[in-house]
Amino acid sequence: MKQTIAGTYGLCLALAATALAGCGGSSSSGGTAGVVNGGTFTLGLSSDPGDLDPQMGAGSTLFTVTQFAYDTLVSADGKTGEIRSALAKSWQAKGTSVTLTLADGITCSDGSRLTASDVADNLNFVGDPKNKSPLLGTFLPPGAKAKGDDATRVVTLTLAQPAPFVLTGLASLPIVCPGGMARRASLKTATAGTGPYKLTEAAPGDHYTYMIRDGYTWGPNGATTATRGLPKTVVVKVVENETTAANLLLSGGLSAATIIGPDAKRLEKAGLFAAKTPELAGEQWYNHVAGRPTGDPKVRMALTRALDLDQLQKVLTSGEGGPAMTLAANEPVACPGDSVSRSLPATDPRAAGALLDQAGWKRGSDGRRAKGGKPLSLTFLYRNTNGSAGDAAAELAVKQWKAIGVEATARSQNETTLTGTIFGGGNWDVAWVSLNVNSPDQLVPFLSGPAAPKGNNFAAISDPDYDKAVRSAMATQGTAGCRQWLAAESGLIAKADIVPFANGVVRMFGKAARFETPGQLVPTSIRMLAR
Repeated sequence: MKQTIAGTYGLCLALAATALAGCGGSSSSGGTAGVVNGGTFTLGLSSDPGDLDPQMGAGSTLFTVTQFAYDTLVSADGKTGEIRSALAKSWQAKGTSVTLTLADGITCSDGSRLTASDVADNLNFVGDPKNKSPLLGTFLPPGAKAKGDDATRVVTLTLAQPAPFVLTGLASLPIVCPGGMARRASLKTATAGTGPYKLTEAAPGDHYTYMIRDGYTWGPNGATTATRGLPKTVVVKVVENETTAANLLLSGGLSAATIIGPDAKRLEKAGLFAAKTPELAGEQWYNHVAGRPTGDPKVRMALTRALDLDQLQKVLTSGEGGPAMTLAANEPVACPGDSVSRSLPATDPRAAGALLDQAGWKRGSDGRRAKGGKPLSLTFLYRNTNGSAGDAAAELAVKQWKAIGVEATARSQNETTLTGTIFGGGNWDVAWVSLNVNSPDQLVPFLSGPAAPKGNNFAAISDPDYDKAVRSAMATQGTAGCRQWLAAESGLIAKADIVPFANGVVRMFGKAARFETPGQLVPTSIRMLAR
């Protein structure tokens, strides 16, 4: 969905965590102004987050706003991946049992206390397949059951089988307070969490306003809202055009915004602060549903081999990125290595044409391919967040497909629209969607299992070899199974079931503010600066 999607769900989704959006992040200085208390922090987002229920979406914009109002059970260090405190002050994971002891004095935004039973209710809600939470299988292992002991404040999570990175997943799973659990529909436009801020105004498509909560002491690794420099008010503004967002940053109309395309260079030249997070920037998915042209493996391989992926990578990242290395690429990467370079199909337009011939898509006198009188025409979707660089890369891909007789219509969509299309069984054949996570097990429900809309497998991928490799990897705790995880990824890539082709760096620029972005903006890291 950095599903985000994650995200950035990266969809981060730009999914995005760490979420389907990942961990990691460094910063470069943009001045030495002193920290000031209070004030308003205005954050620009490229698309509206849509439904604000934090457990029912996987897009990176939703993950971004979720951080303000909701907490997770544990947190993860953005560089080392070490599990640290959040709602839980201590924890233990062994075999199929995870126990977490909640910190004292945790309160919800409505003033009520958060109990161990409340947390267990959250985990069981996400874990119930009937609720169709996209976080099931991504941040919570399927089959997990939770119980809470309110007297000891201990939550016990019993797993159906050992999960190699279960705590990493819990570091991305937001916990909803009992008021929100009881009135689920209210979460679409309101918040019910224990986080450092509370939503006070929602104007979908335009802005969302959050106010700080006094007495908050249980933030990631002990963060509190008593820290000097935190903004009193946070306004999240929807600014879809990246150039407009860059101009607002320079004028002071925004305090922060993620700028990926060419506008980033002028912001750097202007000396603006930037927090940087590595990401998987280019990832091509095919719709495997039977009856779609891309449901044929020969067509998927042909479309892949027709592309000059190195060239696409340079265009998409404005020459500042590099080749993809793994599918779970967010720092800290749980399984570092290279599952891509030796597996990615080589560029060969002639071989691509031959594959289409074998699949029955013959080239006519006009150069276009057809089968049974039906032209080979594809719907190609991509996110609008890469600005003009994304448009140029999509145009290049369309041109290279046209060279082998394939017609493709490229459509740029904001994250909310694109996510709705691919997860809702909409009209698409090819999509550039970057799922950014930091452990390979978080990708399993997107690469296997029930197809959307019944599950997270929006591309309807069905690969028995991958499923077998995953079963083996899941039985090995932690990084000991990384070789198996990387081999499972390589198998998918070699078949062109999924095509990762570019790594990049996401930069969130700041004006009169500094912050950290380990996958997502950390609200308690924001420091307002004198202008």
